Amino acid sequence: MNNPIIQLLILAGIAVFLILRLRSVLGTRDGFEQDMTRPQPEGQNSAPAPEFEVIEGGSDRDITDHVGEDSDEAQALTAMKRVEPGFSVSEFMSGAGQAYEMILMAYEKGELSQIRDFVDSEIYDAFAEAVESRRDAGISIEAEFIGLRERTIEEVTFNTNTNEGEITMRFVGELSSTVRDKGGDVIEAESSPLKKTKDSWTFARTMGGDDPNWMLVATGG
Repeated sequence: MNNPIIQLLILAGIAVFLILRLRSVLGTRDGFEQDMTRPQPEGQNSAPAPEFEVIEGGSDRDITDHVGEDSDEAQALTAMKRVEPGFSVSEFMSGAGQAYEMILMAYEKGELSQIRDFVDSEIYDAFAEAVESRRDAGISIEAEFIGLRERTIEEVTFNTNTNEGEITMRFVGELSSTVRDKGGDVIEAESSPLKKTKDSWTFARTMGGDDPNWMLVATGG
């Protein structure tokens, strides 16, 4: 066997080894590849968000994807991240949407006990008073949340002395509801197969504190 053939066999063996080595590292890719940069749907478990250092003068896409880059809201969010580098605006917005659905449906169904720790005492009392008035009138509501159509940041404030941050969110959602009177008859004027909800809610929290939960402190239409 001459030298060129031997060299060719050696090169072929090296090529096969490299291919097998790369496959073991990268895995086998066949056909459609899911875009791994897309966020997971709400409700799915995900790894804790890494802490990122806030770089002065740089553009933070986690902020600028949701508010104007040079806006007061962007400056307030940047200040929040300086105090709590692990804070994620995108994750906050996802959680705020889930909180909106939970609190709204608890109010519609008159089941407020589950939201007691997430609502300011004055707002809770107002919700409880409205629910009690419905019960006194013998009115009951069967409601189903259809979905959230809009979720945007309206205003952000941050107190550098107390580290308290407030974020006002604008929600537009849809739900269906059936309202019944004391006798169980449907009140057609109040019932709707599809009703749009529009609310501006303000959530507050002390950044860098031990309590990770945001509290609903103000509501508006």
